[in-house]
Amino acid sequence: MAETKITVNDVKENLLNSLSGANWKRIGLKQRSGLLVPLFSIYSKSSTGIGDLADLKHLIDWCEKTGNSILQLLPMNEVGPIFCPYDSVSSFALEPMYLSLDEIAVQDQILRTKTKILKNQFSLSAKFVDYRVKSAKLKLLWDAYNELSPEIPGEFKSFIENNGYWLWDYAIFCVLKSMHNGKAWYEWEEKYKIRDTQALENLRTEYKKSIIYYQWLQWQLYRQFKEAKVYAGSKGILLKGDLPILVSKDSADVWAHPEYFKLNFVAGAPPDMYCAKGQRWGTPTYDWDKIFESGGRYVVEKLKYAENFYDILRIDHVVGLFRIWSIPYNDPMENLGLNGSFDPKDETKWEQHGKKILSFILNNTKMLLCAEDLGTIPPVCTKTLKEFGIPGNDVQRWTKDWEKRYDFLPPAQYREISVTMLSTHDTTNWPAWWENEAGTIDEELFKRKCADRKIDYQQVKEKLFDPAFSKNGRLRWKNEIISTDLLISILGKPKEEVKDFIDLYANSFKEKEKLWKVLGLKGSMREGSDKTIVAAVTKKTLKASSIFFINNIFDWLYLTDKIEGDPYQYRINTPGTIRLENWSLLIPISLDELLKDKVCLQIKKMINNYRDGSQTKAEVSP
Repeated sequence: MAETKITVNDVKENLLNSLSGANWKRIGLKQRSGLLVPLFSIYSKSSTGIGDLADLKHLIDWCEKTGNSILQLLPMNEVGPIFCPYDSVSSFALEPMYLSLDEIAVQDQILRTKTKILKNQFSLSAKFVDYRVKSAKLKLLWDAYNELSPEIPGEFKSFIENNGYWLWDYAIFCVLKSMHNGKAWYEWEEKYKIRDTQALENLRTEYKKSIIYYQWLQWQLYRQFKEAKVYAGSKGILLKGDLPILVSKDSADVWAHPEYFKLNFVAGAPPDMYCAKGQRWGTPTYDWDKIFESGGRYVVEKLKYAENFYDILRIDHVVGLFRIWSIPYNDPMENLGLNGSFDPKDETKWEQHGKKILSFILNNTKMLLCAEDLGTIPPVCTKTLKEFGIPGNDVQRWTKDWEKRYDFLPPAQYREISVTMLSTHDTTNWPAWWENEAGTIDEELFKRKCADRKIDYQQVKEKLFDPAFSKNGRLRWKNEIISTDLLISILGKPKEEVKDFIDLYANSFKEKEKLWKVLGLKGSMREGSDKTIVAAVTKKTLKASSIFFINNIFDWLYLTDKIEGDPYQYRINTPGTIRLENWSLLIPISLDELLKDKVCLQIKKMINNYRDGSQTKAEVSP
């Protein structure tokens, strides 16, 4: 029987008839391209020490100028002391350091002078954000707040009333954090830790001004973000938000609703070929039974508030809604994710568990959902996303035939219902992958596999891998290892015992040469990345079947001459590590300059050719 070919109209009909159908109708069924940017990574001449909400308008202008129609942001929620956007202190409250000081409701000459001093004090010519800017901005904002009339404006009063579910708890949480010198809520005085009703009522009276200050900050953030959303709409740009699946244990959410969390466990990820020990994120896992027993209002309210700012919402680590890697809280930190287990443990419950949560979310939002489905994904997750019309992620370097050809998929074979990209905020940028990781395997993973099989790691390492191209914890195969038979011989074990080694080899040996051929580049394969190679892979991936192509700002910038030196240093985050360099990387050019750069026309031409021009699949608006 002949295989039935899936057509564009089939995909369109399936999406419109899915649980996401109304959400797709709202934004239009059209192939789009976009920009992913952490707000902390960009700046303009008007920024004060860090990118702010006013800078969103410059990003929107850049999207319009380059032909991109989606602007995706990393989570905008308030962050904790390590400034990780995926470890927020509230899944509602926005980060106050993103306020534009030039656009707050109160501005007198003294405040303008102080703002100017801050701009000079926190230069954006460095490579990383100086996060001391947060406390400096908050001090200035406190001064601004004290200039206000004690009378609460009607608009502010409405904001407080409309967000009563979370705003009071958040503001009191902030006051208590300050009272306890920044200690975690589970280390506070007992009466505050257990939320004694009378103690909190007394606090509301005694610290009324401070509580209203934190609410006022959130109102200012709301107003500025809403203004940017309206501006994006006027330009035909969709804003895509990112709602972290989890929040910090030391958060207003967990303090206010501890019953919704399993506080004896922390979430993470199991070991894989990229993280030998897995990952430990430190955030507590949800007790979904308790959340649904209360009618799911906690989830509904989060979605309702996010709708003020976003057209599309990315669900971080969507597989965690089906089953999440759960690590005992007291397990030694150095074990990372090694000693975790899945929750629910019963694999037969995963599909029902994930479908229940996802359908609840879809039934309570107008935003189109996208899902981060990277890593080891059970088939029930992939099947459900397709059934519900939710795009997953296809990262170019991992979009391969892993089982037969061991080669990269051509653009026409990407999933139609997906968001494709060259890299993510948790990976190296694409040029760094090309120069440091393509054709390699993770050294720690290989070492652990050798130990498990009682193989002499050092001995086989010298025989299998080329030291000249093995760096940054990666091992590159020697060109002489031309067959699995040779690999098995060097490992000195029966084939049945080293099947996982064979898979590693098959999927990474000569990986660069394979991609060079797929990209249709001329001449011999080059080890170093350059604009020609980046342009080739960008064009190839723009041609993919995927409904969306969203490139992070650093990969777009590699089409210019603005980034110099080893691309490995331009990394937004290295998972499983706590470093000053994480979540603080700055682009090497201001948005003002970027808007004038010739790369804008180059990108627009690419997008017109491969997203909205020659591709039939671009013409699928309902």
